Amino acid sequence: MALVTEIAPEPQLVTEPGPPTFSVVAPVFNEEALIEEFCQRAIAALEPLGEPFELVLVNDGSRDRSGMILRTIHERDPRVRVINFSRNFGHQLAITAGTDYAQGRAVIVIDSDLQDPPEVIPELIARWREGYDVVYAVREEREGETWFKRTTASAFYRLIARITNVELPVDAGDFRLMDRKVVDALNRIREHHRFMRGLSVWVGFRSTGVRYTRHARKAGNTKYPFRKMLKFALDGITSFSYLPLQLATYLGFIVAALSLIFILVVFVMRLGSATPQDAAFYGQASTLASVLFIGAVQLISLGIIGEYVGRIYDEVKGRPLYIVAEALGFSEAERARAERLLQR
Repeated sequence: MALVTEIAPEPQLVTEPGPPTFSVVAPVFNEEALIEEFCQRAIAALEPLGEPFELVLVNDGSRDRSGMILRTIHERDPRVRVINFSRNFGHQLAITAGTDYAQGRAVIVIDSDLQDPPEVIPELIARWREGYDVVYAVREEREGETWFKRTTASAFYRLIARITNVELPVDAGDFRLMDRKVVDALNRIREHHRFMRGLSVWVGFRSTGVRYTRHARKAGNTKYPFRKMLKFALDGITSFSYLPLQLATYLGFIVAALSLIFILVVFVMRLGSATPQDAAFYGQASTLASVLFIGAVQLISLGIIGEYVGRIYDEVKGRPLYIVAEALGFSEAERARAERLLQR
């Protein structure tokens, strides 16, 4: 009688779907009027490419209905993933969290206020496919912005290009595509006062630009009033330039030279004074002017040094860059990976 042996079937390996090809990272702060349209337009721009993608939306402590709307969009479309901060940590740290969590081979950073049109994303991807690692969007026109905003922005880009040790592309903001190796390099940089558009240039790699028209804001208010613009400019300058510190030294030499000239001028005037009262007047005026001038230079120098010392203090405290209250749509492995980056 022949023995029949049953051969157990080989176990089927269950493979999880691979990472998406594209990740769109967008900070959100009080954008309840625009976030739905932003997601629709971003998805419409990516779907014709025929490759997997994700939208990583970082809710930066919004005080309106943005968090609720984001949750609804995520429940309707799991490709939209949401990171909710415990409070407002700022635009640059929201970008950092998005790149920490993003899984794509190419990561596109874009604002969610629709001033940067999502329809430009396929152009960035096309240049990436040509072999470029960083593709930044250059603002050819800036619709709906005041003369003051355009002038100060243009002056800032040109100033920082001259005084920093990195060649920042002029009129290019945070709207850009970065290859996975660029994102991995950025994720190893954990400084607190972050200037992301400068860091993406500092890490190197092959880059190019795509020109586009920046649209006017359709709803809501700007998230970068003058005070925040000034702080952002200081972060950019102090992160990549020692010129402000050197400026204190230059001011010292200038004051010394002016003081010497002033002393000589006052000495000549006192020699030519007709009466002792005139000589006394010139002496008091020169002393007062010298004290005020030197005191102002000292205060300016101390302020510049204080800016750098304050940034050093922030770094040595070792606090996390941001705190995530809730992450929707991410696996445990993805959360653990982002947590490891945060703890560096």
